[in-house]
Amino acid sequence: MDRGHDTIQVTISGSAAGLRLDRALAEMVPQLSRERVKGLIASGQVAEASGRTSIDPARRTQPGQSYFLTLPPPAPLDTVAQDIALQIAYEDEHLIVVDKPAGLVVHPAAGNRDGTLVNALLHHCEGQLSGIGGVTRPGIVHRIDKDTSGLIVAAKSDVAHEGLARQFAAHSIDRRYRAIVAGRPNPAEGSVDAPIARSPSNRKKMAIVAGGKRAVTHYRMIRPLNRSALIECRLETGRTHQVRVHMASIGHALLGDPVYSKTAQSLRPLLETVNFRRQALHAARLGFIHPVTSIALSFESEIPADMRELLATLSD
Repeated sequence: MDRGHDTIQVTISGSAAGLRLDRALAEMVPQLSRERVKGLIASGQVAEASGRTSIDPARRTQPGQSYFLTLPPPAPLDTVAQDIALQIAYEDEHLIVVDKPAGLVVHPAAGNRDGTLVNALLHHCEGQLSGIGGVTRPGIVHRIDKDTSGLIVAAKSDVAHEGLARQFAAHSIDRRYRAIVAGRPNPAEGSVDAPIARSPSNRKKMAIVAGGKRAVTHYRMIRPLNRSALIECRLETGRTHQVRVHMASIGHALLGDPVYSKTAQSLRPLLETVNFRRQALHAARLGFIHPVTSIALSFESEIPADMRELLATLSD
């Protein structure tokens, strides 16, 4: 992949051959979401090496084909900057690491047009965020769910965004979660290697689906609890709802998970006693190579108060 000032050249590799054009380009240019790629195709910003514009996102790719993606200048933001308190773990001129509280949505979307992490970052960084992700997602390189707490990195510059995106695509980011799950995993340490995609029966859920994106989670039990356990999950990949889907698939759903927690219903009365109303999941460690300075950075976040209270109750 080569990039000029505002054009990215992509040559289809063997692993991306045969995929839909939008999916292949999104996989090979990780700083662009698939929706962003679709938008570029629809607006005539993707061309073949011959110069012919590619307008069909469903077209199947061939190995060795080259495409040129033209990135238009970022459109003016309609997202407002809001003075929302942030817990900053690290910040420099290139990037910022935030310890996100549960309940904070990462970027604006239908039903959450403001009050998001992006709104807060626009205020805190005074608009200095990368524009590669598109106008609704400035600076956002990866996401964690609204009701998951913990560490997330955002890019202030395009060069930082691209460098971080390459590391996420290469699965070299150290991402570790703490979770409280129903039951006690046996064996106490293991891996789940199962592909994840949208559920064929419910598009609002993710599921283990043959032909989905490869997803690998390595887990280990930290401490057994009352009919449950505190575990650590290390992500080899980073798919939507990965920890939640994978742990539920082996019979150890996250406590409080409103979508994947059928196996944890017997513990719901206990959750009610401490008013715990989210999935018990915390992004506890984030490590990566600084995309500009090449310095290795690693950050850790303490389990938040609501999960500590739940742990204390389950330890009784």
